[in-house]
Amino acid sequence: MSDHRVKITRIAIANRGEVAVRIIRACEELEIETVLLHSEVDINSRAYRMATKTICIGPAPSNESYLNIQANITGAKAGGAQAIHPGFGFLSENADFAEACEKQGIVFIGPSAQAIRQLGDKMSCKNLALSLGLPLIPGYQGTDQTSAKLLAEAESIGFPVIVKAAAGGGGRGMKVLRNSQEARELIESAQREALSAFGSSQVFLEKYLDRAKHIEFQIFGDVSGKVVHLMDRECSVQRRHQKIIEEATSPSLPSEARRKMAEAACLIAESAGYRSAGTVEFLYQDEKFYLLEVNTRLQVEHPVTEMVMGVDLVKAQILTAQGEAVFGHLASGQQRQPHGHAIECRIYAENPYLGGVPSTGKLGEVSWPQGPGRRFEYGFESGDEITAYYDPMISKVVVWDETRPRAIKKMKKVLSESVIFGVFTNIPFLLEILSHPEFINGKMTTRFIDQYFSEPLAELQPNPEEQKLLQLISKKINSGELKSPLLDSDSPFAKTWRGV
Repeated sequence: MSDHRVKITRIAIANRGEVAVRIIRACEELEIETVLLHSEVDINSRAYRMATKTICIGPAPSNESYLNIQANITGAKAGGAQAIHPGFGFLSENADFAEACEKQGIVFIGPSAQAIRQLGDKMSCKNLALSLGLPLIPGYQGTDQTSAKLLAEAESIGFPVIVKAAAGGGGRGMKVLRNSQEARELIESAQREALSAFGSSQVFLEKYLDRAKHIEFQIFGDVSGKVVHLMDRECSVQRRHQKIIEEATSPSLPSEARRKMAEAACLIAESAGYRSAGTVEFLYQDEKFYLLEVNTRLQVEHPVTEMVMGVDLVKAQILTAQGEAVFGHLASGQQRQPHGHAIECRIYAENPYLGGVPSTGKLGEVSWPQGPGRRFEYGFESGDEITAYYDPMISKVVVWDETRPRAIKKMKKVLSESVIFGVFTNIPFLLEILSHPEFINGKMTTRFIDQYFSEPLAELQPNPEEQKLLQLISKKINSGELKSPLLDSDSPFAKTWRGV
């Protein structure tokens, strides 16, 4: 990003779904026009209907549209955009994309290509952390990527060991090695998955901490060159290394550990000359913390930080890209204090009774129970289609209340009253998590789901009154007295919703 002020009047959005809607909303408040760069199948989406202008950049497969650097830049220029916001996922942490934008005179709303390379690449980030004296998990980050070398290093570290993709995140290319017998096959599988997802098969190894909490700190670097932190988030509730529920702030992180982790987060970001929003992730176990990685982008879970800190991170990104100071008043050592507690649940189109198998199809009735301290971030509405091409997340539900127990109670109420017809959703699964004693006491670790929810949910059975009603309806359908909506393939009743 440039050091001088620039007035942005139109921003291209190189993303889709709820994050595209989130960016459009921020742009509307700043009186900035938007250009949605979309794939062919995303014309039935909320962002498509909201954007000032829409430009199709390719077919459904991501590598032909959302991951195609040239297609995104060509689309942005065709739409008359001066800047591109990459959202999260896709090209958001791609240094080549940031660099290509700069070469074409387009403002990349995010950190510099250099900062992305230094912090976004996990091994480069670890080397910087090492030079700064920050605590790292024991592991191997070498260039020798042969199976034999990686297996030998895993045995030297001591099982269990986790193998991760060097060029990406989100749980892709990530495998837990528990013994020598399975290690080689899992290493090679991780390399193939990393190559497919990120274009690089390079992986690294870390000692697997099996009782750790996943804590991340929201950082922000503005044009002053200073980096501030906006407190922490609790992200330990994960399935297959993908976060499901996030909170701000962590309910069980000691204050001294919080202070030291915040200092480490700001130090590594400042050392890389970081600007814009970013996240520094840590694992915390046995009263020790270890730097895990830095995400050089906006996080899916950023709304919980916004709710407790009273900030708008997307607007802050845009203002920073324009050369305006955002958090300069905090550079003297002041720290913005959190207020209350926020929880976010990710709503996925998946069948919780089949272990989370994606559920695709056209959405029927969709409604969200509005009220104080409730925020709904969604990219799809009634009549839109959830396809098999992308992440099946329908929305994020965020609640805020003055205390964590009240926030949990509010979230359960909100989820139980949310209506989504046409596809299965994970709402029953989320309600089970929110009711679990270990979640309620805030002591959960990254093993929480594996320990307590390793099996699919048991499908609910109708009670006696419901059984009688079903028998009566069935009798009337068989006699021809009543036509079944299930016979109509376009009916929203053709597919169940929350499973209750």
